[in-house]
Order: sequence, then C-alpha cells, then structure tokens
Amino acid sequence: MLTGWFLWFILIWIVIFAGSMAIGGFFMFRKFLKKMPKEDGKSDMDWEEHYVKETRDLWPDDQKAFLEDLVSPVPELFRDVARQKIAGKIGELALKEKVSRITPDLVIRGYILATPKRDHKFLRKKLSENKINITPYEHLF
Repeated sequence: MLTGWFLWFILIWIVIFAGSMAIGGFFMFRKFLKKMPKEDGKSDMDWEEHYVKETRDLWPDDQKAFLEDLVSPVPELFRDVARQKIAGKIGELALKEKVSRITPDLVIRGYILATPKRDHKFLRKKLSENKINITPYEHLF
C-alpha cells in the first residue's frame, strides 16, 4: 500500500506528467491545424513556404539582419517558427505589391501583420531601440 512521502511523490509525478502531456498535445494540435489544407488545397504552412521561396532573391542581407534583430526577443525555442511565419507574411506582401526588393517598411508591416497583438509591445520596444518612428504603422497595431 502506498503511504507517506512515496504516495505524494507519485501523485505529484502524475500531475506533472499529465500537465506536460497536455501542453505538448496543445502545441502538436496547433501545428496539425496549420498543416490542414484549406479550400484552395494548400495549408497555412504551405503558403508560408511558398511566399518565402518566391521572394528569396528579394531579400538583401541588411533586411535579413533587420528581421533577425526584430525576432531576437522571441525565445530561442520558438524563434525559427516565428521567423518563418513573419518572412512568409513579408513575402506575401512583397508579391502583392510587386516590389523589386524587401525594404525595412515591408519588414515592419509584415512583422505587425504576422504576429499576435500581445507581441507588439516587444516590436515597439525593438523599433524604439533602433530609433525607428512607429507613427506610420499605428493603424496596423
């Protein structure tokens, strides 16, 4: 029979294990939903990859570095996913506007549109650190 400290150890371990499984399942399910094809036959992730691939030649090195600087507040674990999503949105904007190269304006607008509102405070802080005026982008926040 389980009694004393071993019982509490097992109960705490069960709670931690179940919580970890729930958190992992949540993120796996979100990724599964992003891979589900939409009406057009492509998923959100397929479109992101398409836009990145189509605009690969439009990215000058300074804009790649600028994007890398903007995503630096994102935790390392999620940074690649965030970079891919933001670059996909920037690529989408670039193709819609038929630009010849990616500009800082396009990077900022794509970042704002690709990220949830709760993350915009980090962008505002990063732009102020880089002495970039955010008033032209207020309507996007």
